[in-house]
Amino acid sequence: MMASSYRTRAAALTLAACLTAVTWPARAEDSAKDTSRIVSIGGDVTEILYALNAAPKVVAIDTTSTYPASALKEKASVGYMRALSTEGVLSTNPSVIIAAADAGPPEVVSALKASTIPYVEVPDDPTPDGVAAKIRIIAEAIGAGTDAEALTKKVAADFEALSSRKARIKKPLRVLFVLAVRDGRATVAGRGTSADAIFSLAGAENAAAEINGYKPLADEAAIDLAPDVIVAMSNPVRGNEAHMMLKLPMFRGTPAAANNRLVEMDGNYLLNFGPRAGEAARDLMLALYPELGAATQGSGQ
Repeated sequence: MMASSYRTRAAALTLAACLTAVTWPARAEDSAKDTSRIVSIGGDVTEILYALNAAPKVVAIDTTSTYPASALKEKASVGYMRALSTEGVLSTNPSVIIAAADAGPPEVVSALKASTIPYVEVPDDPTPDGVAAKIRIIAEAIGAGTDAEALTKKVAADFEALSSRKARIKKPLRVLFVLAVRDGRATVAGRGTSADAIFSLAGAENAAAEINGYKPLADEAAIDLAPDVIVAMSNPVRGNEAHMMLKLPMFRGTPAAANNRLVEMDGNYLLNFGPRAGEAARDLMLALYPELGAATQGSGQ
């Protein structure tokens, strides 16, 4: 029943989003959509395009498109998704631009939308329904309906399995996502963020739920939040640096520090809400509640 209602809601959301997300030039010569040269902007967008078997059509990506790893090696780069240049994007000679809704800066996005190149804007909704909507919007833009159906079914199954595991959680942990630490102050994720959404899917409570968005945290506030676990983004370049967070004065008095509970995960995998979102939430859940992994393996799920 969950998968059925999930697909019904997702279809309705997709229809509404598609009415405004896809802009093709209203010219007779453009009546046949040309998707032979796609510029993909946004890690979730690129991941979906690859999952829809459209990789050969992708000619350029942005620097947040880190999955699959081969993409950064094979495709031209248009730079960071929030610091694009009109000339940089158009110089790749795209036949269509598919971009996440938070691409920028706004004046560049406006200029790209005003060009003769079709521009497809993919809304950001960090929910299971939102992932399905992204897939269907992109699939509609490139004519990949068959592949989209298979992919959305797989994603729905991932979220359904996640829900079954979540039902086994008896006492949700209080979890704090630390985006960055600068000058001894941590920027954490409050409500309305992708981190908050992934915590909910993984069966955890956001310790910073009273904060809106991403905000710097005062030292004394961290003690009051009393997180059981701190979650941070892994950084292959800096190695094990994240584990130093538990030794910062702001976190020393927390249950997370007392029990040495810190989880590191790839930021794009954890927060992108692409086709692997269900898997990312599952991996976070099992890192927070390792006992669920043993129970799941024993039950054959």
